[in-house]
Amino acid sequence: MANRKRYLVAYDIREDKRLRMVYKTMRGYGWRLQYSVFICDLDSIELIMMKSDLGEIIHHGSDSIAIIDLGSPDERGSDCFQFMGTNIALPDSGPIVV
Repeated sequence: MANRKRYLVAYDIREDKRLRMVYKTMRGYGWRLQYSVFICDLDSIELIMMKSDLGEIIHHGSDSIAIIDLGSPDERGSDCFQFMGTNIALPDSGPIVV
């Protein structure tokens, strides 16, 4: 998983059609952690592709997407998670970008 970083991506999309499109796009880049929250293990090119794909969908004046760099998936990218209630299994390998 060299050159990959783990990102936490959370979004708030104001319109249902765009929300569904963002969700479908995110499924191609990562694993759903919770509603509107994904974990993505991406290299720099995949990150640019994801941002470009999402940028074409959202309304930049009302929608919001947070992309948080958590570091290497093998190090801090896994260690920085703590759960209360149901423990969600984190991914252990990078996605195949469709």
